[in-house]
Amino acid sequence: MTLSTEHSHSSTPLDWKFSQVFGERAPGEDLQDVDIISSMGFEKSGDYLAVGDRGGRVVIFERKDGKYTSNGHLSRNELEQLDFSFTSHPEFQYKTEFQSHEPEFDYLKSLEIEEKINKLRWCDTQNGSQFILSTNDKTIKLWKVKEHRVKKVKEMNPNPPVCSENALLAERSFISGQDNPSFGNGYLLEWTEKMGSNTFPSQEVHSKIADIEDTARTRCRRVYAHAHDFNINSISTNSDGETFVSADDLRINLWNIEISNQCFNIIDMKPSNMEDLTGNSVDPQNITGWRIPWV
Repeated sequence: MTLSTEHSHSSTPLDWKFSQVFGERAPGEDLQDVDIISSMGFEKSGDYLAVGDRGGRVVIFERKDGKYTSNGHLSRNELEQLDFSFTSHPEFQYKTEFQSHEPEFDYLKSLEIEEKINKLRWCDTQNGSQFILSTNDKTIKLWKVKEHRVKKVKEMNPNPPVCSENALLAERSFISGQDNPSFGNGYLLEWTEKMGSNTFPSQEVHSKIADIEDTARTRCRRVYAHAHDFNINSISTNSDGETFVSADDLRINLWNIEISNQCFNIIDMKPSNMEDLTGNSVDPQNITGWRIPWV
């Protein structure tokens, strides 16, 4: 679930609204279960927000004024130390979305695995690319989000100026190689028609590149699976930028981001007799200052 705000000026009080899905909903409109938001997380600079839903999708939002302010190159700590007030409340715009998880079936346990996103965690930015961890009940994935500059065609000129002598020479050379002027592939008819309108196939590709916009591409870099017997309820990245931990109801595992086929179990609360469970679970977010000797 998310909280959205509406405002017209920074001095105007924020109008908080409760929302469990994206977009506006008409009164009485049915709410699809896959559209309900299940997790969200801010990137450490505050410029990006990732939101996951029960349908396994992840939507990324970008702060509208984050990339174009004069202080955009400063870190979060440096911004907090500046002695000035913001002229407007932060606003976020849509950046990209991708399908992170799909529904699966565990044939060994005869168990359906939902695609619902349980947790999202941002990793350190590398070479201008953002990295984000997402998890459902059993599988953790590392996603790379990279911006690309895309050129867009603004207009096309079907009749650019060309040398009429070269055009006539090309037309004569084409016709001279044909014995029958009415062959069935239509090429002769096409060229003679274009001679009358002073256009040629080679001229039609001339266009004007006008707009260049940024677009984001996503790619799955790593898949961390088959390490939890119980449903994963939390993940947390370490300050070294190289490791992270994942937790289910009874265990916490330590991972290296670059190694997906091996992890280390650092906490195991599973009793020898499962009937002795008291209902408590572990959460790496509640463990402060966790340390591993070799980290």
